[in-house]
Amino acid sequence: MFENLSDKIMASLKKVRGQSKITESNIEDVIKEIRLSFLEADVNFKVVKNFIDRVKAKALGAEVLQNVNPGQQFVKIVHDELVQTLGGGAVDINVRENPSVIFMVGLQGAGKTTSSAKLALYIRQKLGKKPGLIPADIYRPAAIDQLQTLGKQNNIPTFPTPIGMKPEEILEKSKQWARDNMVDVVIVDTAGRLQVDDELMGELGRLKDIWAPQEILLVADAMLGQQSVNVAEGFHKRLNLTGLVLTKVDGDARGGAALSIREVTGIPIKFLGVGEKVNALEVFHPDRLAGRILDMGDVLSLVERAAEVIDEKAARDSAKKIMKNEFTLDDFLGQIQQLKKMGGFETILKFLPGMGEISKQLKNMTPPDNEIKKIEAIIRSMTIQERNNHKILNASRRTRIANGSGTQVSDVNKLIKQFEDAKKMMSGMMKMGMGRGGMKFPF
Repeated sequence: MFENLSDKIMASLKKVRGQSKITESNIEDVIKEIRLSFLEADVNFKVVKNFIDRVKAKALGAEVLQNVNPGQQFVKIVHDELVQTLGGGAVDINVRENPSVIFMVGLQGAGKTTSSAKLALYIRQKLGKKPGLIPADIYRPAAIDQLQTLGKQNNIPTFPTPIGMKPEEILEKSKQWARDNMVDVVIVDTAGRLQVDDELMGELGRLKDIWAPQEILLVADAMLGQQSVNVAEGFHKRLNLTGLVLTKVDGDARGGAALSIREVTGIPIKFLGVGEKVNALEVFHPDRLAGRILDMGDVLSLVERAAEVIDEKAARDSAKKIMKNEFTLDDFLGQIQQLKKMGGFETILKFLPGMGEISKQLKNMTPPDNEIKKIEAIIRSMTIQERNNHKILNASRRTRIANGSGTQVSDVNKLIKQFEDAKKMMSGMMKMGMGRGGMKFPF
């Protein structure tokens, strides 16, 4: 979402790197470019003005730290103020009551139903509590069916909302259902509208009276930009929101909503929806997002993502095989599949400090999805013996593999060459100590 904004800000900041001193004259052009970049990203103009004023005041009043050049110090000031604009720090979700009640509110199409299921999965996996889902959007029957399906697929208890029952009745009857199912956290998927109106707010107000929620989370579409800020203000005025869930941040939104909404409304962003899958929900960390925007990396998020998808034992075994020169095509296939789970090599690079530019250069070099599928098909067309010892792949075997995978012999030859090159590279990295201890990377 922030790729375009990041490119422009980084291009601007390059102009102050190497400066011997921060002065009003040598940062004026940079300040103007950053201001324009924010406005083009649809950031609220008042937020932009406040941000620029704070950066300028701190930059001109800062004493140069020892061993830190003025350019680097200016980048740090921009980073710190960006973190402040985004909210300062992560804000925990309140699930201390038993049961805790969470209302998911928002306009139609923002992603409330999917976000409800995502939040339920997060609460179970990360917080160790038992969630329960309550479909209360009676005006869109598909929403009820969708939430019940998602609940069933992920083994999450879901209230069997009957047809014809009013939202107030649903919430009242679900109290006993939650007790019977020993639910720790109740997540209510409320109805949406095409716009904020009195009828919707009246209904949500009545639901609050029936079962007071600990959290009222607005699900807002990041693609709407400034309109998301207006929607948040409208809901907050009537319901006193406790947090925000920004959805579709993996799309091509310009980022204005995320950069504006906290400072304009005062409501903390608690989660980001980063994909369509039910596990694609991230806790919002302002410092990590600021680091990504300024190409400082986000190693903590990468560690967390790796911990979720990588089999640690398999990673250790692979490392040992690489050190002993016993790494096989079967292991190579496993590493490719681990990379896919993490979003691919290009995605990993974006999390590492200073790698933003390199990841862009690799776009045309990184095998696309179809190429990855081709590699998987070729390896799966080999016998176990061939996967464990690629040296036995003579011409006839390569022809058979190509026919079995629907590829050309040249594709098989190319894969073998890629594998041998990767094997040498990984062996070299391990010998330099990059694979010892700490995080295990699947490459």
